[in-house]
Amino acid sequence: MDRYDPKYIDSEENSLIEGIKKTDLTRLKRPSGRLQSQVRKAAKAYIAKEAKMNIRIAASELAQIKAKAEREGLKYQTLVKSVLHKYVTGQLIEKTRKAV
Repeated sequence: MDRYDPKYIDSEENSLIEGIKKTDLTRLKRPSGRLQSQVRKAAKAYIAKEAKMNIRIAASELAQIKAKAEREGLKYQTLVKSVLHKYVTGQLIEKTRKAV
């Protein structure tokens, strides 16, 4: 868990990370066959709703995206998907610049 940049982690996320560190994974029980089946079914339903997309991007921009994703502890494709989702749902807020 040390790969995350602490300046991007809020108190709730930090609490979750600490909880995970303290969890004894050997004591966790395997989910029932029924629950595993339900999870697989839900995952298939979700994946079926996705579509693949290919884009071309400048190598320098891709390097910047990968660096930001690494700081966030994400894969770069996940970061790009998140930004696109926020944009199309109106959640991406443009930062206003101060007049010079």
